[in-house]
Amino acid sequence: MSSGYWFIVAAVVLIGLGGLFAAVDTAVSTVSNARVDDMVREGRGGARRLAIILDARATYVGLVVLLRVVCETAAAALIALSAAEWLGVGWGLVVAITAMTVISYVAMGVGPRTLGRQHAYTIALSMSYLLFALGILLKPVTRLLILIGNALTPGRGYRNGPFATEIELREVVDLAEARGVVAAGERRMIHSVFDLGDTSAREVMVPRPEMVWIEADKNVLQATNLATRSGHSRIPVIGENTDDVLGIVYLKDMVERTVAKRTDPTTLRVSEIMRDAEFIPDSKPLDKVLADMQLTRNHMAILVDEYGGIAGLVTIEDVLEEIVGEITDEYDTDELAPVEDLGDGSYRVSARLPVEDLGELFDVEIEEEEVETVGGLVALELGRVPLPGARVKSHGLQLVAEGGPNRKGRQRIITVLVTRVPGEGADGPDPQRHESSGGRGHSGRSGRHDRTAAREHEDESHRSTHEQTTARMNQ
Repeated sequence: MSSGYWFIVAAVVLIGLGGLFAAVDTAVSTVSNARVDDMVREGRGGARRLAIILDARATYVGLVVLLRVVCETAAAALIALSAAEWLGVGWGLVVAITAMTVISYVAMGVGPRTLGRQHAYTIALSMSYLLFALGILLKPVTRLLILIGNALTPGRGYRNGPFATEIELREVVDLAEARGVVAAGERRMIHSVFDLGDTSAREVMVPRPEMVWIEADKNVLQATNLATRSGHSRIPVIGENTDDVLGIVYLKDMVERTVAKRTDPTTLRVSEIMRDAEFIPDSKPLDKVLADMQLTRNHMAILVDEYGGIAGLVTIEDVLEEIVGEITDEYDTDELAPVEDLGDGSYRVSARLPVEDLGELFDVEIEEEEVETVGGLVALELGRVPLPGARVKSHGLQLVAEGGPNRKGRQRIITVLVTRVPGEGADGPDPQRHESSGGRGHSGRSGRHDRTAAREHEDESHRSTHEQTTARMNQ
């Protein structure tokens, strides 16, 4: 029997070993450390050895790759020698190259790697003893090759072994959903966790125009009424203006002082029981905001812009919603039409309707550079964040804020009921805007006067509510 036959036999053995090492390579790269730790606690055979291998996964993967390359190269050389002996050098090389291309792709490539992924834990456990022994036996060779690889490989990737980027982890999660391992909602939550660090606090904040606040000199009864009407359990306390946030008053603190300790709510000021406010830049990533809130056990933070002004506020609920998504239930209202004709000359419009569209609807000219929406117009005339029931007059129109509690229980303006004030039509004079030949004339003073009157009317409503509440408490 010629030497060519023995070369073929040896090549077949080497091809089989190469395929085995390819399967082991894939299996060791696939198995999870957490799953192997569970197997160790369960006492599975080979699990402890496999855990040791995974602690130095990069080294053992490099060893297996080395053995596979040695087998593949040796098999190619033996087949080339046999083919050259039988067919001559020319045709022998052609046949050897063709045969090894097919064999390497099928027997040492696609086939073993597929088996390695499908039976990763079975293969890794069964080969753990052999792989561990080879690691000890060939340790000098492995170290030498790793040193050469470190010298030729830039960065720290080879030193740290196989690693996954965020994109690869996202793809793994998508693949897990496609295979039914995780649910669609779980996949969205995992993606949201990745996005948390790329989202700034200003993107989820309650902007300053929508903040509900209370002055520091107000009493606890007024603050309690405001908390009840607005649906907020924590309210920022301001000093001279909205950029002067002094602290946060908690509804539970007010209830504790007035009910448990029987303190008179009309004499106790919110400044006496408010807590310190936490100020953070509005550019801070949400993952760091959440970490800070957990550390300080604070559920609300005031956001400061780059100029030092108050940009808005963010709560821990706002941050968590970026992970779990918006929660809707049977109490959430459906999307409303922007304009609803009530048939009696009045309209119910969305609070987000542009003021230009409101002016076209009633054929009046509304020029307010400070606001863009009907809800903003109500807030401008009122001088504070409007709550449901707030009533103002502007440009010959009467605007009544409508709304109710949202899914968090907070009062929000959803629509505004707009009617024309009798005797102040589109062609009649507008008592709030008197234009003169010299420009604005008294329009600015008149607008401020009307807004002051609206605030006084609102304060009178507050005082009436407080008196009624006090009377009930005294009975």
